[in-house]
Amino acid sequence: MPATHIRRWKTLALTTSAVLVGLTMPAVTATPASATTTAYDSTYYKNAVGKTGTSLKSSLHTIISSQTKISYSAVWNALKVTDQDPNNSSNVILLYSGVSRAKTLNGGDVGDWNREHVWAKSHGDFGEVTGPGTDLHHLRPADVTVNSIRGNKDFDEGGSTVSGGGGSLTDSDSFEPRDADKGDVARMILYMAVRYEGDDGFADLEPNELVNNGSNPYIGKLSVLKQWNDEDPPSAFEEKRNQVIYDTYQHNRNPFIDHPEWVEAIW
Repeated sequence: MPATHIRRWKTLALTTSAVLVGLTMPAVTATPASATTTAYDSTYYKNAVGKTGTSLKSSLHTIISSQTKISYSAVWNALKVTDQDPNNSSNVILLYSGVSRAKTLNGGDVGDWNREHVWAKSHGDFGEVTGPGTDLHHLRPADVTVNSIRGNKDFDEGGSTVSGGGGSLTDSDSFEPRDADKGDVARMILYMAVRYEGDDGFADLEPNELVNNGSNPYIGKLSVLKQWNDEDPPSAFEEKRNQVIYDTYQHNRNPFIDHPEWVEAIW
């Protein structure tokens, strides 16, 4: 069963601040890692709780690097479980579009869904190799056409409407997911940046403030991803997905789903 989360989020009293225009407000600081608690804090995360910055990132890297790896072909069936439509067990929910589509329609034709690498596999040139290329924490089912439009673009805001993209936008060098997926995307990207630090034969993946990163092992924009993490907190679907990956497949977790405030604590 998914862990019960007790979340104490920082909130901004927008209506109050509107009345208090002209008054100097105190600077917002990073929420300490202890601000959110989960059932895993005394076990899985015990060496990370209470830390910030590079120390927190290093501890999380060590924790989540202990994982069972699966093949790229095995990803097909795994996604049928991790992304199952909670209202229709014959379907999966597609990233970006939010469409519920039959599990049997996995493939490469128009109208099918395929395996989207949220951290584009060309950013670090890891392809489909077992490891970053097959890590379920950033692989999601997506409509073939929408996936092709996203391509290997970095993430940023703005652009024109993506046909069939559920409200997603794109321009020549970036992609903006629909609002309901923005936090998911941010937490998947930042998971990859912590999991793959260049010490296991793969590139050191890092977020930056650029677009057009090409084959460099970077994806932007970090400031936008941080904003999306705040604006779109983890959903029940995202939390269940994290649990299924932990229990059934990789036996590691995305710490930013369990502790979204750790994004600010690190970056």
